[in-house]
Amino acid sequence: MQRGKIKAISISDRKGMRKTNVEQVEIRPDHGIVTDAHAGDWHRQLSLLAQESIEKMVEMGLTVKAGDFAENITTEGVDLLAMPVGTRVRMGETIVEITQIGKECHTRCAIYYQAGDCVMPKEGIFAIVLKGGVLHVGDEVEELPADYLRVGVLTASDKGSKGEREDQSGQVIKDMIAKIGGQVEKYDVVADEQEILANTIKQWVDEDKLDLILTTGGTGLGPRDVTPDATLEIIEKQIPGIAEVMRMRSLEKTDRAMLSRAVAGTRAQAMIINLPGSPKAVEECLESIIDTLSHGIRILQGKTGECARK
Repeated sequence: MQRGKIKAISISDRKGMRKTNVEQVEIRPDHGIVTDAHAGDWHRQLSLLAQESIEKMVEMGLTVKAGDFAENITTEGVDLLAMPVGTRVRMGETIVEITQIGKECHTRCAIYYQAGDCVMPKEGIFAIVLKGGVLHVGDEVEELPADYLRVGVLTASDKGSKGEREDQSGQVIKDMIAKIGGQVEKYDVVADEQEILANTIKQWVDEDKLDLILTTGGTGLGPRDVTPDATLEIIEKQIPGIAEVMRMRSLEKTDRAMLSRAVAGTRAQAMIINLPGSPKAVEECLESIIDTLSHGIRILQGKTGECARK
């Protein structure tokens, strides 16, 4: 995976003009740079251009610098053009996803008329923001693996939410997700309340744009076991095979597994899966499905196709 750094950050309060260099900016998910005219709810929330591309124009005799091509982020040491659409890139504490390479310029800029060419239409990169934060000049730029997952872990426990019980199951999930290269970005322990569970999952999907949410606890027949009900309330499609495989695995250990009401499904481009409450059962169930999760999420997000068994 490639690594480089941010050479410059540039913003403008109007479109169609060269941008001004600044030392840091705030970036918001599904928006872009807070103070930049090009930010908004569309597929080109951020623009990136390599310093190496700018130097091509300097070699043609132009006096240009970062921001003169209306790019937000100028990188150094990273081959942006080698990253296909869909690639995720970490910049400092933020994460973006490339949505477009190059663009069509409907009007010729001053740079084009001076040099007869411009690198931005051919080598500019555009992205949406998945994870926001404060971005600084000098922050590292890192290409993330294709199977990188942004994960949320949600524990349903009345006692745990009051600090009366240690959440061992949540820690098991964190440890196992780390082994497949996933990153747990959201974690919470909440009471066994359907509304709280449903609203938390919705926020993690709709606002935080997580890829995978794993719940633990509240999957049985007890009066406070409402995690499956909360999940069914907000998912758009069920994935019954995942729940079936987990119950089959658990049935190898105990016939009480048939009493589990755990469900799995999707919302937007995220997968939501209910896991049992005990640490041992979490480990067994997650182990039975974990190798398939990245592939399933890539299919859901349109980044790969279905694969027939060979």
